[in-house]
Amino acid sequence: MSPRVCPAFLSFFLDNPFRRLLFNTDRILGPHVREGMTVADIGCGPGFFTIPMARMVGPAGRVFAVDLQEAMLEKVRRKVAKAGLGERVVIHQCSEDTLGLREPLDFALCFWMMHEVPSPERLLKEMAALLKPGGRLLIAEPFAHVGRKRFDSTIACALEAGFAVEAEPSIRGSYAVLLQVRSER
Repeated sequence: MSPRVCPAFLSFFLDNPFRRLLFNTDRILGPHVREGMTVADIGCGPGFFTIPMARMVGPAGRVFAVDLQEAMLEKVRRKVAKAGLGERVVIHQCSEDTLGLREPLDFALCFWMMHEVPSPERLLKEMAALLKPGGRLLIAEPFAHVGRKRFDSTIACALEAGFAVEAEPSIRGSYAVLLQVRSER
């Protein structure tokens, strides 16, 4: 595991009452996630966004909770079971080299995790291939870890991978970009 990855023993910082006050998941995800969609929470950590996504996609939808660390995924498993959303969530352990997903996605979220990825270029190419035509990817990176120059570099990689910038939503403490897969890939 890369030393840049937030270890599972610090997961409390990724899902706690204070973070829920800072990040309104309905406001962040609501414009993008709809009932019946197939979506992915990439680098899901302990599942801060996974549970709200599962509620939003409804019984006909599906959420892939993707993380590198089995310990994080175990936390998601417990939360999903407690929330009674097991039929909607697929727990998926990725590797450092690939997500390993095969099902086409309508939407994906990469929240505060791109700076932990060894090759953003490779991940963005994989995401462009996974998303359906017109599919969207929301990337948010923390001001505290990622400077504007580095974030702009991520956007440049996304454009090269086949995305177009749709918007730059306002997310507290974050640089954020909503990308859409270009149809002429």
